[in-house]
Amino acid sequence: MAVESKPEGAPGTAADPSGRGSGQQKAAEEQTQDQKNQAGPDQTRPGQSDDGAPRVGPNKWAVLAILAVGVFMATLDASIVNISLPAIGHSFGVPLGGSVEWVIIAYLVVVAATLLTVGRLADLIGRKPIWAVGLVVFTIGSTLCGLAPSLLLLIVARGVQGLGGSLVMAVSPALLLGAFPPGERGKALGYNALVVALGTSAGPTLGGIITEHLTWRWIFFVNVPLGVVGLVATLRFLTDRTQTGRGRFSPRQFDAPGALLLAVGLATLTLGLSFGQQWGWTSPLLLGALALAAVALVALVALESRVTGPIIDLSLLRNRVFTSAIISLVLTFLALFAVSFILPYYLEELRGFSTQEAGLLLTPLPLTIAVVAPFSGNLADRFGSRWLAVSGLTIACVGLVLLSTLNAGSSVFDIAWRLVVTGAGQALFQSPNNSALLGAAPDERRGVASGFLATGRVVGQSVSVALAGAVFASLGGAAAGRQLVLLRDTQRHAGGGLTVAALQHTFVDGFHGALVVCAALAALGILTSLVRGKES
Repeated sequence: MAVESKPEGAPGTAADPSGRGSGQQKAAEEQTQDQKNQAGPDQTRPGQSDDGAPRVGPNKWAVLAILAVGVFMATLDASIVNISLPAIGHSFGVPLGGSVEWVIIAYLVVVAATLLTVGRLADLIGRKPIWAVGLVVFTIGSTLCGLAPSLLLLIVARGVQGLGGSLVMAVSPALLLGAFPPGERGKALGYNALVVALGTSAGPTLGGIITEHLTWRWIFFVNVPLGVVGLVATLRFLTDRTQTGRGRFSPRQFDAPGALLLAVGLATLTLGLSFGQQWGWTSPLLLGALALAAVALVALVALESRVTGPIIDLSLLRNRVFTSAIISLVLTFLALFAVSFILPYYLEELRGFSTQEAGLLLTPLPLTIAVVAPFSGNLADRFGSRWLAVSGLTIACVGLVLLSTLNAGSSVFDIAWRLVVTGAGQALFQSPNNSALLGAAPDERRGVASGFLATGRVVGQSVSVALAGAVFASLGGAAAGRQLVLLRDTQRHAGGGLTVAALQHTFVDGFHGALVVCAALAALGILTSLVRGKES
């Protein structure tokens, strides 16, 4: 039904300037306007105009474009650094597998430790300020990374960059949903998934080109102009229409002890999982880190049930749709992130492709996500998320099983079409599930919900790498891969073919086992998606 607009400068008056309209109509309009005046402008529901009609803001695409800059920058940085680690280690005279790994771990630990706390802060003081500060911190961190004169300072700068990335990632979904009407929530998150996929797919190739033709420092400097453009556009155009953070912030509203326990718990958990293979899964150092994480997180749950402004709103977990969506999200990243971790070993160690060639061969996965995700978001707006999530995870599970059948003689086409199947399943799941997760949270808690989403992704990725790596190594795949690299160019004697064949067989067994475990986790995610029920 069309909504008639009111003349400018005459709110509450009848549309008929002569005053000859119905007296009852005038009275009704005046009463309605009085109620609005008493309620105040901030009582309008998010996503609606003052007259209750869905609000389709003229700047929703501008908001999407601004957020895309920050999201692309963060995802590009996450994928561009890995391929440049050997060059970074060589630059500082540090072997790969030593302290140079902290260039990645420092970023990951800081992000995991702060995401949920940032989400709570955004609900208290507003999402736009958090986003703007995040862009500033990330840009400064990128500059410091590029200028770092030593590995230690590079690691510290990566921690600063991780804090900026956390500020950006924790609020971007909530800001995006605030700009789009509820009926276009899936579409908005689909476009966001497109940006993430593009950043992920561009990282390895761009990182290889930059490192080869310039220096590794430029993989960080490339963020600086993006950050400046994003910040200028944020200050000029970004609008957060939600009501969060409009009141005066009081430090008593912020649960500092809860934030500390959360940071310690998630930081030590991420740290332990990241170094599990290097330390040994039964080493006192690893067991101590995991024990500290468990104690901190159990204490956090006990504390949060007694404070008035918890850092984690546990009441969100009473919502069946929210709980199902967050569990399914974690299981999905547990299952699917391992593909990006273990496939490079398959391509480089077993098949002998170069690093740049391996990066190109992995692009069908994120490119498929980029193509499918916007369509799955639109479908979620029309049909809901439950069956789309179930279908997507089913396809992804099949894709993982298909990938596990790759061997030393598989063609490039065999690799590519299996990655396309896996990527299509992930894209079909991702946008609908995120839409259900964020839509299940009330608007004043959507910052915390966004923090849950981002934390679930980071923890799922960390556990996925640890689990897939442990299975792969325990079945002899990691050791076989190292031997294949050593023997590839030197093995020439008659028995060499037999030796290489045996190593290849061992490698494939480990590769197969890791991906089958991941497929089982995806199958479990299908079940958790089925029980979610119908979202409102």
